Amino acid sequence: MRNDECVIYVMNSRGDIMQTYRREKSGWRQTGRNGVARPMTAEQLLSHILPPLAGVSSTKVRVEKKTV
Repeated sequence: MRNDECVIYVMNSRGDIMQTYRREKSGWRQTGRNGVARPMTAEQLLSHILPPLAGVSSTKVRVEKKTV
């Protein structure tokens, strides 16, 4: 699976989606719970998802194949 074929979800401990990350032609896009979308670099994406993956925070990360 390529990174433009997936969606990354960061969820709180209850399973509520807090952030969504998608790969677009211009780079990564972060969408918050309130619908605000922000462009970001790959380095910024890593700094957002590495703490939950390392178990440092109580948030969880889920990756799913994008449905077109």
